Amino acid sequence: MPPLDDADRRILRLLQRDATLSTQALAEAAGLSSSPAWRRLKRLIDEGVIERQVALVPPARAGLNAMAHVQVSLLDHTEQALARFDRFVQTEDQIMECATITGTYDYQLKIVAADAEGLEHFLMRRMLPLGIIRSTVTHFVLRQTKYTTALPL
Repeated sequence: MPPLDDADRRILRLLQRDATLSTQALAEAAGLSSSPAWRRLKRLIDEGVIERQVALVPPARAGLNAMAHVQVSLLDHTEQALARFDRFVQTEDQIMECATITGTYDYQLKIVAADAEGLEHFLMRRMLPLGIIRSTVTHFVLRQTKYTTALPL
């Protein structure tokens, strides 16, 4: 895949702010004519630079008023335990993000729920019963001061 040029980066910056822009509006804002803008956009999609286009819904608008970052340490690191935890993460909609991390813990999760009790229920009744978790540390989010999905291009 060829590296991104300035026009590609302009298109991506614009789409990260508003993926609903028409091709004409995108072209005008990026300083291109419609055909080249459309071809570039198609190439960015075809090459996987643009993986998908989604709607961003503020959690509180969906009734999800509690958020926590949870650090997870597994009992062991066998292939079976890792695969089981990964399957669990992929199938649980309340887990918004999961990253394998360095340090004392193995994973960092971002979890949402309707309220604090919902978070506790998820941890105590869904996650810990897996039987493969050594320990967790939960950090409740009191207020989110910045949220973006846009990369600095």
